[in-house]
Amino acid sequence: MHSFKRVLVTGADGFIGSHLTETLVRAGYNVRAFVYYNSFNSWGWLDQSPEEIKRELDVFAGDIRDAHGVMTAVKGCDAILHLAALIAIPYSYHSPDTYVDTNIKGTLNVLQAARSFDVSKVIHTSTSEVYGTARYVPITEDHPLQGQSPYSASKIGADQLALSFYRSFDTPVGIIRPFNTYGPRQSARAVIPTIITQLAAGRRQIKLGAVHPTRDFNYVRDTVAGFIRMLESPSAIGEEINIGSNYEISIGDTAKLIGEVMEQEVEIVSDEIRLRPEKSEVERLWADNSKAKRLLGWAPEYGGREGLKQGLRETIEWFTNLDNLRRYKTDRYNM
Repeated sequence: MHSFKRVLVTGADGFIGSHLTETLVRAGYNVRAFVYYNSFNSWGWLDQSPEEIKRELDVFAGDIRDAHGVMTAVKGCDAILHLAALIAIPYSYHSPDTYVDTNIKGTLNVLQAARSFDVSKVIHTSTSEVYGTARYVPITEDHPLQGQSPYSASKIGADQLALSFYRSFDTPVGIIRPFNTYGPRQSARAVIPTIITQLAAGRRQIKLGAVHPTRDFNYVRDTVAGFIRMLESPSAIGEEINIGSNYEISIGDTAKLIGEVMEQEVEIVSDEIRLRPEKSEVERLWADNSKAKRLLGWAPEYGGREGLKQGLRETIEWFTNLDNLRRYKTDRYNM
């Protein structure tokens, strides 16, 4: 038996949220899945979940920006995994207001509800983007925070709000900070799906933004395992914890590695529309994951170059399945 009666997952309809929700249900948790209300009655990626998973789910359709709705969703739950957020960096240049509403106000709504109902654990999702370009590597949790995009700034705001509730009201909050997660179902605005879907659609010239920045890629199964360790570990409360592979690779080399796995030559073409403004580009990310190992007993199963290659194989297998590929508009830039 799990120590929580019911776990609320916000953003359960999204890329990481849907994988997490399915894994929790398979592990025997009682899950309430908070999905974004829409008139299509779509549960996002959860629509693709096996029937035996869907049958177990308590689905709540709402909007994280609506305080009353969030209160209703939290009632009866004793743990919250808060993933609901706007995450696209290019769209944050275009519509920063929505990022403040969703990421900061949405997080405030979750924290207020958790406090009202005396929830026993809140795991708030951060991002490696809060660090900005690495000032030293590997990046520990003590690294300075640098808002290099409106998205990053909104996540810094949300993280600090979550920590302030822990410090001010003893709200049992822990902050999980995943580095670049990839895997099946990811949006095509992210770099790995962008490369795979373009190659799978028969293109040999791949349009990308900057190829020199480095990233620390995490396969979604490792990220999900990190969330579950955060949920189950008493050591997570009041802490910010990196979930990263401790392996650094450039975007250009990642594209080559994908080409290698797909057995295709890759020619990269720089696409102006995909470039971030110069001072906004995060040049280097490389996670120090020693705190996660120490406090959570978590370590990546898909670590290092070989682990990345295996994760890419599984991701490519999913994206090259025609039923999945059809969901993506490979001929259009997804902001």
